[in-house]
Amino acid sequence: MKGNTSRKPRATAEPGDHPELCAVLSEIPVGGITPFTTIDFPGRLAGVFYLQGCEWRCRYCYNSEFWKFVPDATCVSPEKIPHFLESRRGKLDGIVFSGGEPTAHPSLKKWIRAVRSLGYQVALHTNGMYPDRLGEVLPLCDWVGIDIKAPFDQYADVTMREGSGAAAKAGLRRILSSHVPYECRTTVHPDLLKNESLLQLAGELHDLGVREFHVQRFRREGCPDPELCESSRLGAVISPDLQDRLRAIFPKLQVRG
Repeated sequence: MKGNTSRKPRATAEPGDHPELCAVLSEIPVGGITPFTTIDFPGRLAGVFYLQGCEWRCRYCYNSEFWKFVPDATCVSPEKIPHFLESRRGKLDGIVFSGGEPTAHPSLKKWIRAVRSLGYQVALHTNGMYPDRLGEVLPLCDWVGIDIKAPFDQYADVTMREGSGAAAKAGLRRILSSHVPYECRTTVHPDLLKNESLLQLAGELHDLGVREFHVQRFRREGCPDPELCESSRLGAVISPDLQDRLRAIFPKLQVRG
């Protein structure tokens, strides 16, 4: 699903004129920034804030450096966030909250509101691990990308956390019921997600109401699991036959990588 791409940032609050706004922006635990992207927020020019902190330990994660929340040691300096946002106004349409897992932070709603007050649209990248907190921030989001790891009964094989499948399913349901434009995507490594498991997942998603599916190949960059990086089966994923079987479920299928 695609959102309205015509909206532009509005001139609203100025961080320098509002110390309380600057204080809120400065507390966001940003571990890294992408200053410009055209792919992380469909139809928009955006910057990405990678928030620290995630309790899951997905074996193929390429942002594993943001798993731990160590603000004093590794966060972007607090004064840089308000400066970045003020300097990009009129140049960027939106800001993406990514991670790590942004909903791991109880203050996410407050941070999103502060960014929106500067005229930015907001996108959220999430794994759905905190469904209730996700539900609180969805009304403030212009677009959401949710990473679905595996069939929900096989989630722990990827995340290394029991109960993660139930949380993700509840999070996805929150997104679907919100009517916020979204993208549902799955990373495929053949050692973690066999063809039949991927087809099972596709069926589960379709039954929940997902109508567009994005499948992306595993990439080695940043992956913390040497076994996955060295697998001899990497070239076997997402074959043309498998793509045809997926398209029988999702005519709107996008395969990346």
